[in-house]
Amino acid sequence: MNEQKLLEKYDIEYSFRKKLGKWKVVVSFLAITLTLFQLYTAMFGTLPSQQHRGFHLGLGLGLIFLLFPDKTSGKKNGFRNSLLFFCLFLAADLLLYASGKLSLPVAVSAASFLILRLVSQWLNKKQDPIPWPDLFLALLGVAAGFYQVVFFQEIIGRTGDYSDMDLSVATLAVCLVLEAAKRVVGLPIVVVASVALVYAYAGSYMPGFLAHRGFSVERILSHSYLSTEGILGIPIAVSATFIFLFLFFGVVLNRTGIGQYFNDLAFALTGGLVGGPAKAAVVSSAMQGTVSGSSVANTVGSGIFTIPLMKKTGYTPEFAAAVEASSSTGGQIMPPVMGAAAFLMIEFTDLPYSQIALAALIPALLYFAGIYFAVHFESKRLGILGLPKDQLPDLKELILKKGYLLIPLILIVGILGIGQSPMKAALLGIAAAYLVSFLKKETRLGIKALLDTLEEGARTALGVIGACAAAGIIVGVVTLTGLGLKAAGGIIALANGYLLPTMFFTMITSLILGMGLPTTANYVITATMAAPALAEFGVPPIAAHLFVFYFGIVADITPPVALAAYAGAGLANANPFRTGVLATKIGVAAFLVPYIFVLSPELVMVDTTFTASLWAILTAIVGMVGISSGLFGYFITDSTKFERIVSFGAGLSLVDPGIVTDLAGLAILLAIYGLQKRRVAGLKSSVINSKL
Repeated sequence: MNEQKLLEKYDIEYSFRKKLGKWKVVVSFLAITLTLFQLYTAMFGTLPSQQHRGFHLGLGLGLIFLLFPDKTSGKKNGFRNSLLFFCLFLAADLLLYASGKLSLPVAVSAASFLILRLVSQWLNKKQDPIPWPDLFLALLGVAAGFYQVVFFQEIIGRTGDYSDMDLSVATLAVCLVLEAAKRVVGLPIVVVASVALVYAYAGSYMPGFLAHRGFSVERILSHSYLSTEGILGIPIAVSATFIFLFLFFGVVLNRTGIGQYFNDLAFALTGGLVGGPAKAAVVSSAMQGTVSGSSVANTVGSGIFTIPLMKKTGYTPEFAAAVEASSSTGGQIMPPVMGAAAFLMIEFTDLPYSQIALAALIPALLYFAGIYFAVHFESKRLGILGLPKDQLPDLKELILKKGYLLIPLILIVGILGIGQSPMKAALLGIAAAYLVSFLKKETRLGIKALLDTLEEGARTALGVIGACAAAGIIVGVVTLTGLGLKAAGGIIALANGYLLPTMFFTMITSLILGMGLPTTANYVITATMAAPALAEFGVPPIAAHLFVFYFGIVADITPPVALAAYAGAGLANANPFRTGVLATKIGVAAFLVPYIFVLSPELVMVDTTFTASLWAILTAIVGMVGISSGLFGYFITDSTKFERIVSFGAGLSLVDPGIVTDLAGLAILLAIYGLQKRRVAGLKSSVINSKL
């Protein structure tokens, strides 16, 4: 299975129309316009909130309907099931109108969308480049977004007394956002958002702490789209500023060949070591993660080179795929760029991005250290050596001839380090990457290549736009009903008022949501409902938010729905479920470290000094040696069951900051080292005596 087919199978964002026919010009124009708008506002200042976000959303919706077909149209019974749901929704629409709980404009708008949606699905079965209903949906999406651009002053003036036109547009906007999110992100987020809307209406029927007085349909719709609390709230605001620019930065960097450079650099650094190909996959994925926020895309992009090489050197297909998947998933937690959800953290924690990236640094290093040592011990156990020197890229040549490719990344780190805004850092990084492209003829971005890059930048952002818009609906319901505080109280009550059980329930919530939702939407939901539960125990905001952020990400390697692991398995022709289990085992640090930094915030740079942080880093890395040794049954030789258990425990005590735990962990690991050293010496002596 080739790279593109794998991406389309496991990452819905890559399953877009390739053959657009005469509509290619329209799509290119809208995409380039969106990217230029983002660059212009980044340089000269944004428009008023509703106008800026409306423009971003409108063009995003238009492009989604033009590029992404209805995926259910080709499935068996897909049209029949849609017809059934259409009849049910239409019946509910008419029932609400007949009972006087729905105005005529809202009822007509909802019914019109349902009819258009059904016809769209039917016509998507045909092979036309873009069926006319999708063209009409795209037009409606642009119109709904631009309604905020053109009439935002009037909308503000009519707050609390919206016109029929306002409510009709709000109805269409909510429907269009849900449909767009389904096409570009998947059905689970639509289900969650729809349940949230029903909850806002039927609050008086809810049990226990979930109960509230309930709101009218018009109130829910106006709050969802005509205010800055719903679709046009925090998620889409961050998408329209920081996220888009950093995604575009990644596109420009990859156009210069930085992806291949990272692979070459990783192989030059680690390819000759024990288990070199697997270690190169770890290092390469860590570097790739700085410019790409997609676990699946990272897995496929790097894995197409690393997985076959790992298999060739002696690793099982499952282990090779698991190494790549767990490494690529960690890219979203690796500063300086991290995943898109990290930029949402700016708004939810009210912290500068530089502080968020700094706080994420030690946990990210521990995550990749854990994977690296897991690879090392498994390689030693299997006796897999590195690649011959003549098969490796020349490190000196890479640095001298292609080291300039790192200039944009170094620039971004420097700008963030001196406290400048992420928007400025991304903008200057984009400019530097563009200029760097001219240093080599093969990477030079001429007019055509530049236009293609501008178009790709917008297309890359569509998944985030769809996810953020749908997540905005959920956030709107949370603020309207007060669900956030109620959910936090419910989690604490379920945990009987104890921190550790609260952390456990929060982790389970994040993992379950992460199985169906993209990281951005997952983080938005858990940040508004689960993170406040941890804050009730005095957990620092950055630790609480990184906790839910981490577990939303590692869902990509956690069975039963481990998309990154399944993508890697597809490349390796491996068993998908076993790959997911191995990826979880290899990436175990991601499940342990969040608990540690919540209990000991020194790991996220809270209330600490440079000396304390350095000591915490060094001992925690040694701790990952112990944890990996325990999991894979090897230290300097094969470990006994007792040694594995003790090594794992010693590793945990070292990861947890504290002099007593650190010294105890070090003493235990040294004792195991001494025992195994003696055992190895004894075996060597026995072999020599037998030969004599």
